[in-house]
Amino acid sequence: MTQALLENEARLRILVFLLVLLIMAIWEIASPRRRRDIPRLLRWSNNLAIVVLDAALVRLLFPVVAVGFAVIAQQNGWGLLNLLALPQWLAVVVSLLLFDLAIYLQHVVFHAVPALWRLHRMHHADLEFDVTTGLRFHPVEIILSMAVKMTLVLILGPPAIAVLLFEVVLNASAMFNHANVHLPNRLDRMLRLVLVTPDMHRVHHSDIPAETHSNFGFNLPWWDRIFGTYTAQPRKGHTGMTIGLPRFRTRRDLWLDRMLMQPLRGDEETPRREPSPPSGG
Repeated sequence: MTQALLENEARLRILVFLLVLLIMAIWEIASPRRRRDIPRLLRWSNNLAIVVLDAALVRLLFPVVAVGFAVIAQQNGWGLLNLLALPQWLAVVVSLLLFDLAIYLQHVVFHAVPALWRLHRMHHADLEFDVTTGLRFHPVEIILSMAVKMTLVLILGPPAIAVLLFEVVLNASAMFNHANVHLPNRLDRMLRLVLVTPDMHRVHHSDIPAETHSNFGFNLPWWDRIFGTYTAQPRKGHTGMTIGLPRFRTRRDLWLDRMLMQPLRGDEETPRREPSPPSGG
């Protein structure tokens, strides 16, 4: 079973991607959290074009991606987990947790370092928040992120199946927690004990710096609580908050060419975290 999954990695990832994208798109239409003001055709065509470009560059620049590299590491005994006699299930669990923590820390660093923020701010410059926002990352950021994952594979030596599971779950959860969907408050409070929900992550896309610089998690919500970067609710509420960045507010900024050029379009301060008023949730 494991071998079959690894051999069909690309097909599995594409299938899950398309399935989750379709489910979230239908859910957004059936039960939206916020009103949509910008035509989907404008945003979706450009956001999905970024996905295609990102995928093509990764395949071009990396002879093997993280899953394939994990197989090579395992065959050569590279990495900590390949030196320890852990049960397979435990090695998978440890790998998933450490990879998720690494992505959280990477996200924090991309906000804190000005040069990296200039790349990452393209993700935050979307003027609406929906499933395609979770796919909108600058190609250079995607390349750096892949390099980070490859380095982590080399150091940790995770089972290849764990890397595959993480990649699939990370992609699916990014689309889920960026979706413009409504969850009942009680369900949201329960889910965010174990999973980053759309309401939890939407705060991260607020134009208020204290909120932009919070809720960095994509899969697990625990790291934000442990490291003190958790904000329960936006000050202006989920329907009243402004999505995006003050610098990039025109519809022309949503076009592919403008998105790709954003890192070169002048400095913008990295968002500074200020004390947020206490809120429940």
